[in-house]
Amino acid sequence: MRTFNRRSFLQSVRSLTAGTALATLTQPAWSRHLNQALATASNKSPGELASDEDFWHYIQQSYTVSPSIINLNNGGVAPSPIPVQEAMKRNFDQVNEAPSYYMWRIMDQGREPLRRNLARIAGCDSEEIAIQRNASEALETIIFGLSLKAGDEVVLSKQDYPNMINAWKQREQRDGIKLVWVDLPLPSENNDQLVKLYTQAFTPNTRVVHLTHVINWNGQIMPVRKIADAAYLRHIEVVVDGAHSFAHFQFKVTDLGADYFGSSLHKWLSACIGVGVLYVKKEKIKNLYPLFAAPDARADDIRKFENLGTRPFFIEQAVGKAIEFYEMIGAERKEQRLFYLKNYWMNKVKDIPGIEFGTSMKPGFGCGIGLVNYNAPGFTPADLDVFLWNKYRIHTTNVNWELIRGVRITPNVYTTTGQLDILAEGINDFVTNWKKKAK
Repeated sequence: MRTFNRRSFLQSVRSLTAGTALATLTQPAWSRHLNQALATASNKSPGELASDEDFWHYIQQSYTVSPSIINLNNGGVAPSPIPVQEAMKRNFDQVNEAPSYYMWRIMDQGREPLRRNLARIAGCDSEEIAIQRNASEALETIIFGLSLKAGDEVVLSKQDYPNMINAWKQREQRDGIKLVWVDLPLPSENNDQLVKLYTQAFTPNTRVVHLTHVINWNGQIMPVRKIADAAYLRHIEVVVDGAHSFAHFQFKVTDLGADYFGSSLHKWLSACIGVGVLYVKKEKIKNLYPLFAAPDARADDIRKFENLGTRPFFIEQAVGKAIEFYEMIGAERKEQRLFYLKNYWMNKVKDIPGIEFGTSMKPGFGCGIGLVNYNAPGFTPADLDVFLWNKYRIHTTNVNWELIRGVRITPNVYTTTGQLDILAEGINDFVTNWKKKAK
């Protein structure tokens, strides 16, 4: 497989005509280099490009990440690339010239184009997309907006995200609905078993099933469409938490069979912190109450979910640049790279005695998120988390939730295999030190 060559790249820059070179040199260096890398990579498949470190080096240069920290907790909040940061800063400076004018009369006019662009990458109609501040807000709009009464049942799993679990528990306390819990055996490579766990929980009183597309603790991809199809036959509404799937790997929201879907844009789309997206199937909009009061709560207009009051327009309107950056890389390229990085470090440490994985290495079951655990008496995930930070300045997060234990590793497109080599070294070093202390 031919790799991108930096020497060839520099030679190609020198071969530009004087006029072209002058125009090109007005761009920042990282941007010029990235443009050339993208042009050179155009004849490669996403699978081939996934392991081309020279190409992804130029993607890395589009970020301002600290060289003193190896950030492997992108699943919590991902950094934004330079074009997104610059757009947000420009917007902020403009807003502060005359806030009410530039927010309400200028930047607010960008919401409809943004809505259309979000709908395009989501694969749905723009009249089904509302802009929110994060996945929790989007999903709580759904959870608290559904018309449910005492005795109605909602099926959800113990491995769902805590904010969503707590929202459903609040509805249980206030409205007397019944929560029916599914306990997922994770990791799993048996979709039929996962589907069966949900369908067995369905009863004639089931009104809603809450599904997490990608389990945030370990990166398990759930068979959402199969569960949704089974729910549809029983007239059960389907709520999908897509916080960790949107812009992570390829899918259309409409292909999930979801009636409702919510996601954050500050995770895998790499938008600035403070923007999310809500999808409501067109025919469902009218009967879903908005979380923040609208002039007409029963309107069938998706915009009724955007009555949030004054909010940071300068952040919201920078999302367009995040979409441009995402589409510049390419959805399939990004998906293949993230999956490659996850399997890269897992292959590096899989033969270390005692090391266990809480994530599948197979496509369709695992994505860019990986969970690693060490099977030894007295070990806690926090031990490895703290060791990696103290000795190697590797930032991760530890998980101990509903029998899911380990350290969650979430690289991003700017992560290099060299950094993952250091991660593998750190895990090996930890195991060696643990064994010495145990003697």
